[in-house]
Amino acid sequence: MAGHVISVIGGKGGVGKSVFAANLALAFLKEFNMKPLLVDQDFTACGDQSLILGIRPQKGLLEAMQNTGPFDQPAMIKLATPHPSGLHFLSAPQTLAQSKAISAEVLGKLYKAMPSVYPITVIDCGSQVDQYTIKAMEFSTLILLVTNPDILVMHQTKRIMTEIIESLFPLEMIETVLNRYTQNAAVAPATIQKNLGKPVYAAIPEDGASHAAALTAGKPLLLAAPNAPTTRALHELVRKMQQTQLLQKLSGLKKPSRAQIAAAKKPVGGAAPGASLEAEKESSGPRIPGQVEVVTDPWSALKLRVHKELVEKIDFKKETANQAAAKQLREKCRATVVDILNNEDTASVAPTREDLQQLVKEILDEALGFGPLEDLLADDNVTEIMVNSSSQIYIEKSGKPQLAKTVFSSNQQLMNVIERIVMPLGRRIDEKSPYVDARLPDGSRVHAIIPPLAIRGPTLTIRKFPKKRLVWQDLVKYGSFTEEIADFLRLCVESRLNIIVSGGTGSGKTTLLNMLSGFIPATERIITVEDSAELQLGQDHVVRLETRPPNIEGEGEVSIRDLVKQTLRMRPDRIIVGECRAGEALDMLQAMNTGHDGSLTTIHSNTPRDCIARLETLVMMAGMNLPAKAIREQAASAVHLIVQQSRLSDGSRKITYITEVVGMQGDTVSLQDVFLFKQEGLDKRRKVVGRFVATGFIPKFVEQIEAKGLKIPRSLFTTK
Repeated sequence: MAGHVISVIGGKGGVGKSVFAANLALAFLKEFNMKPLLVDQDFTACGDQSLILGIRPQKGLLEAMQNTGPFDQPAMIKLATPHPSGLHFLSAPQTLAQSKAISAEVLGKLYKAMPSVYPITVIDCGSQVDQYTIKAMEFSTLILLVTNPDILVMHQTKRIMTEIIESLFPLEMIETVLNRYTQNAAVAPATIQKNLGKPVYAAIPEDGASHAAALTAGKPLLLAAPNAPTTRALHELVRKMQQTQLLQKLSGLKKPSRAQIAAAKKPVGGAAPGASLEAEKESSGPRIPGQVEVVTDPWSALKLRVHKELVEKIDFKKETANQAAAKQLREKCRATVVDILNNEDTASVAPTREDLQQLVKEILDEALGFGPLEDLLADDNVTEIMVNSSSQIYIEKSGKPQLAKTVFSSNQQLMNVIERIVMPLGRRIDEKSPYVDARLPDGSRVHAIIPPLAIRGPTLTIRKFPKKRLVWQDLVKYGSFTEEIADFLRLCVESRLNIIVSGGTGSGKTTLLNMLSGFIPATERIITVEDSAELQLGQDHVVRLETRPPNIEGEGEVSIRDLVKQTLRMRPDRIIVGECRAGEALDMLQAMNTGHDGSLTTIHSNTPRDCIARLETLVMMAGMNLPAKAIREQAASAVHLIVQQSRLSDGSRKITYITEVVGMQGDTVSLQDVFLFKQEGLDKRRKVVGRFVATGFIPKFVEQIEAKGLKIPRSLFTTK
């Protein structure tokens, strides 16, 4: 099987490209036992790779120029220096003067033969797109462009990428590696992605101490510090390439011929021979298809140009922790955008003042907010935003879905928005973790899923929360229940009954749970546990806990079940679990049964009876192998009340059952409905017509409530 050649080029000198290239080759050796060849083609560095590897090669590229026969296995064994690890190394000339003897044509013959000798060849190409770099890329399967989280480096990396593409190499062939990355870096991966037009393929963490120690010891980092964060990230990178079959997929890409490369580099319009690349670009105008961003309409093209210039002028990592600082940054950006537009010809694109204002708004929304979603997020009548693809956005208004007028310009723009949402929360979304749950700053729930799982491109769903926390009076006004039911639920919460809010997706469970939590006395200590923190409690004495997904190594996950166990050691008066989805249901029942009365949670189910069955299933997911009867007995003694929330055919959300868990009757949990919503038909506007009725049953826990000094009028339970 033919091997693969990987060209590694730096976006700027000093980005750590040579250290990365050496250790990348070793990662293939250590991870998959592939014997690699490392080629030092960075002629300006004059032998840095020899220092990184800790060896003194006797032969290298200079000697390869004298080879008159084929570059077969015997020839390569004579030319390459073996490293103690098993890696083979072709060194660069020791001086710039010696480098002049290197022939690009002979290099081409060498690189063409390498895949038949070595399964993996890594070429350190330096930081310039010169004739030698182009020759290496001509025979490469993959180009790795190494950059740093720095504005100047990002600018130079963009230049390098443009030059590679102008040489007719396909964009798919290039992947970006963010080296020396830290969480508080000046430039985030999303910003790099936006400017380069490609997602960051891998982030290699900053680890200066380990690098310095490795160089001092004369060993590559992978050998000197096998457990260092950088080492783990490099192993993860080569595993990602293998798992996604990146090299195999790219091997079929059509690369430019020598004639095409020469034509692409040829000066147009009479540029003098030997003119600089910048002069060529200025004289030739647009050259070829395959740019990093492909923009067709003038409006989008102008937005893109202005946005790029804005990113270069403004540091978007500036602290915006408070509202005043964020407002200041927006005003600064607005002034900068207006200044940039003053130097642009906008007459044909934005002929009126209103058009120009809209253009400024869209650029600011893209730079500081969530792009096309900003207006939808600001609309209080929109309760849900469902992005099926970049070209199709549905919204929900008044409980009914409808197609939105706005769209994203591309899948890349949509991915930028998704990353902007998840990165501040420490979450990630990539090929290894192609879906994520997150939240917006206002608490709105976000779910995103990307290819290859999402066939049409990135998909985003946002469940908006009202800016003003809803109280029971609001829900009564919306017809979700009556004042009498609200009074009954308040007494149940104040009396520390354990309550489960049951309902289907989008039925309003979290809103109802929020409302019920408002009945908890302010003197009590409340601890909330959620996947994505979205509950909006009005009390002061609240501890909010949120789960954590696994890191890039698959470690460090903290589940809801872990957090529920922790709450028991935190002296809670009330435990509120946003939603029971798995084995945490067992821990929740045990907490309810061991003195933590007044706990609240939600469960996905369609009726109170289904809720008990679902609860039983979730407890079984804890893996304790409890008999079904024991689980039902636990549920019957722990849960006092099930409040069923439903979304009706007209989009309205109502409490349809309030059901007491009476106890056990044989092997079955006994339930008794206390209140029901009876649907009586539809009016002329197709709105549901119905009423809330009492069943006539007086709950057993009424005596408990009255024993605490609270009075419940018996007339409340009288059928009408």
